[in-house]
Amino acid sequence: MHNSQCTIHNAQFTMHNSRLSTLNSQLSSLNSRLSTLISRLSTLISQLSLPIAMLAGVLSYVVYRQFNVSPHVREMVYDTVAIVQPLLLFVMLFLSFCKINPVHLRIRPWHVWLALIQAGSFVALACIARQTTSFTSQVVLECAMCCMICPTATAAVVITDKLGGNKLSLVTYTIISNLVTSIAVPLIVPMLNTNLELSFWTSFLAIIKKVFPLLVFPFLLAWGVRVFFPRLLTALLQIRDLAFYFWIVALALAMAVTAQAVAHSNVSVLCLVEMLIVTMVCCLLQFLLGKKIGGIYNDRISGGQALGQKNTVFMIWMGASFLNPVTAISGGFYSIWHNTVNSYQLYKNRKQR
Repeated sequence: MHNSQCTIHNAQFTMHNSRLSTLNSQLSSLNSRLSTLISRLSTLISQLSLPIAMLAGVLSYVVYRQFNVSPHVREMVYDTVAIVQPLLLFVMLFLSFCKINPVHLRIRPWHVWLALIQAGSFVALACIARQTTSFTSQVVLECAMCCMICPTATAAVVITDKLGGNKLSLVTYTIISNLVTSIAVPLIVPMLNTNLELSFWTSFLAIIKKVFPLLVFPFLLAWGVRVFFPRLLTALLQIRDLAFYFWIVALALAMAVTAQAVAHSNVSVLCLVEMLIVTMVCCLLQFLLGKKIGGIYNDRISGGQALGQKNTVFMIWMGASFLNPVTAISGGFYSIWHNTVNSYQLYKNRKQR
């Protein structure tokens, strides 16, 4: 009797263990599937980070417009964005420049060719615009001028790094392109805007003041950290993609500003469409030319980003300060196109890995 009860208990215990084992197996399988799903979702979000940031920026402005905020609050929001945006760019550039040893910066042949394209196309378009009497044609040509002469985006080094390009070459051309812009704009713009009562040196210094602090100060700070605080440099370099995440936030803000500029523009829909098309053509053309010329010197990625990815904040300021104020919108449109190209390039780069 006692043996029979023990046998029954053992059978029940074995059955219970079997059920627990099955349950553990099912939980393990569910956990594995959940981990795979989270991993795939994380990869998808990472691949779509740029489009998501662009959409988030536009939607944030749309939502903001639904609130009937007071002029004081509106001014406070604009002032905050004006401070946060360059601060994000500063931190992002500092982190990117930490990866670069300044003593290795060199001027390469493709830098010269790209600078000639940047300046030559600007002069050619200015000559055509000078002969144009139509307001719409004038605006569209001035938009193209802004797109071509605008210096390389300071953020281009972040994308170049993500794509596996040469950061040193890109930083060198960023400096060169800013100098080309600083010289060409004060020389050529008075041909079009005769009401511009600024001398060459006044315009030159205004541009230098606008573009160089955000480029030079992070560069010098990163150099100082490299020389005097090597342990801090090592710690910063161990944080993967930190500069890229700062750039995503900066991109969302830039798209919100773009949406605001378009919403408050007083030009016709036809003119806006023409500006949208011409900025797209300029963007694609510059990426293709940059990649083609850079590829000849085994620097295809850096060449494409150097000529194609532009400092659109400067483009907006340049249009408002030196040309027809309507052309300032071209910076917002160009921002859409070059970030779309960057999104595709990053997606393609991850697929190839």
